[in-house]
Amino acid sequence: MAEAIETRACGQAEGTGRPLRPAAFLDRDGVLNVDHGYAYKPEDLELIPTAAAAVRLLNEAGYYVIVVTNQSGVARGYYPEAAVSVFNAHMQKVLLADGARIDAFYYCPHHPEGKIKELAIRCRCRKPQPGMLEQAARDWPIDRSRSFLIGDKDIDMEAAQAFHIRGVKFDIATSTLIELVRKALTASAEPVRNAQDPI
Repeated sequence: MAEAIETRACGQAEGTGRPLRPAAFLDRDGVLNVDHGYAYKPEDLELIPTAAAAVRLLNEAGYYVIVVTNQSGVARGYYPEAAVSVFNAHMQKVLLADGARIDAFYYCPHHPEGKIKELAIRCRCRKPQPGMLEQAARDWPIDRSRSFLIGDKDIDMEAAQAFHIRGVKFDIATSTLIELVRKALTASAEPVRNAQDPI
């Protein structure tokens, strides 16, 4: 039986009632799935090697696993907003089949140069702004002192820094995701120094 999935655009609030835990914020494209460029069809999902094992390790460590992803393809008119939820639900299904779970997906559908007028704005949720992380902190009781964000771009590191958590840069050419997660979990016990400090 599939679990309920939370896919939330910025600005949609949700109540809590959950225990205080650290969070592992994960970028989606390029971290969990291979970035083929504006992926939105379920059949285009190709998980990064060790992605399921990395998410499962975070689950077992007691972390909330929260995806924060820019989806400017919506504002650009490449695909409808509903396609983001469909893709995320498919990713969740694939991960659950391997014993891993994403607790929530947050996405930003905006881009200032978008073709969809109502989405062609400068917002606070599009990384490098920290709006999606701030929204997650309103929805989930997150212990920021032990939380971190894993991303493959500089804007991810900037968003982590703006949210005052550790930023961990992922480069598939030099590391596997599970190796990076193990290092991040070890480093999370240390005080946060700078969002771009090496771990």
